[in-house]
Amino acid sequence: MCQRSCVGMSNRRQWIATIAASGAMAAPTAWAAQATRQPALQPGEMSPQQALDFLRVGNERFVAGKTEAPNRDIDRLRKVAPRQTPFAAFLGCADSRVPIEIVFDQGFGDLFVTRIAGNVAATENIASLEFATQVLGAKVLYVLGHTSCGAVTAAAKGEPVPGQISALFQHIRPAVRAARGDVGAAIRENVKLQAQTLMEASTVIASLVGDKKVIVAGGIFDLQTGRVENVDVG
Repeated sequence: MCQRSCVGMSNRRQWIATIAASGAMAAPTAWAAQATRQPALQPGEMSPQQALDFLRVGNERFVAGKTEAPNRDIDRLRKVAPRQTPFAAFLGCADSRVPIEIVFDQGFGDLFVTRIAGNVAATENIASLEFATQVLGAKVLYVLGHTSCGAVTAAAKGEPVPGQISALFQHIRPAVRAARGDVGAAIRENVKLQAQTLMEASTVIASLVGDKKVIVAGGIFDLQTGRVENVDVG
């Protein structure tokens, strides 16, 4: 009788261990799914760091091929039609291969985006980004460069170009000099330079950063992997 009882207890322990092991294996998977889910907070409820984290999680979804494409239907458009409250503002390159809402898996009304070749902080772009942060309440001001940037490459070559294209070079050449002609390094330096320009050339942005109402961040979008690599803009 003891033998039968002991065998029964042994089987029960094995069954419990199996269930426990299954739960332990499932928990990280559920946690990972939760970690990559689009946050439910409204823009006004986010801290600057939360807003920056939201962007990073969105890019992780994009890279993993698990985009949710949130806020991209007609109902969302109608909802934000009367008023926009983007949680982040961007100074990005005009390159057609860098659609910022898609890169960060966001939708209508989530991001305020300005784009110009070489993602340079020209006066008009600075004015638009002041509006995005001071008036609309964006919590993150993000400078986004990308690999194989044509504007940075052209500025590094220093060859004659037609029309007004060369007007952009004055904004980029300090980064090229700092990188000693290395285009890849110059792209990174350019992100840093333009972020610093935003903070130094605009008293509005400088004040918001000083009051910790806005975070200035930077990154480089890799055209091969889709991943945005963080750049420390100081």
